[in-house]
Amino acid sequence: SFPDEVDQLARKARESDWKRRIAVLLMGKVGLRASGVPTAKLQGLTYNDEGEYWQLTVKGKNTKGGEKATRDAFVPDEVKRELMNYAKERDISPSEPFVDVSTDSVRRWVREAAMELAEDTENERWNHVSSHDLRRSWCTHHLVEKDVGVRVMMEIGGWSSYAAIEPYLAKPTPSKIGAEMNNLY
Repeated sequence: SFPDEVDQLARKARESDWKRRIAVLLMGKVGLRASGVPTAKLQGLTYNDEGEYWQLTVKGKNTKGGEKATRDAFVPDEVKRELMNYAKERDISPSEPFVDVSTDSVRRWVREAAMELAEDTENERWNHVSSHDLRRSWCTHHLVEKDVGVRVMMEIGGWSSYAAIEPYLAKPTPSKIGAEMNNLY
């Protein structure tokens, strides 16, 4: 399953450095683009009292074009705890990024960890994993397998239009159609 594969990739990345694991978690469990990873800072990690969840303010691509957009990404409790432990252990100040490297480095880390997994597991599929695959799979997993609403995913994932998120929507199977529609009548 996708969450297990993210965990597997994050463990492999951790063998090189904890910072690499943090980058994988931010993409695979928070849904950041590789370019958004270096914008994630401790000062942006806040608790949303109204919704009762942790969120992380990040900057990233504006799917409408123009200047980078700021958004609040949903952070699972397990990732929040690890971010806090990481920042404390590495003595990262609130205004410093958790991952202070270039977008290209973040992308390279994912490729390297995935290629090592391909070798370790003899599963060639890992050779084709990219940083964007983490975000794409994060979105598809939530939309398709967890039935999270499209508007919620647009908000926490930084998509500004249905056209921007549409590629992440998988075609429903006949059994999915029947299960959902038969419950209505």
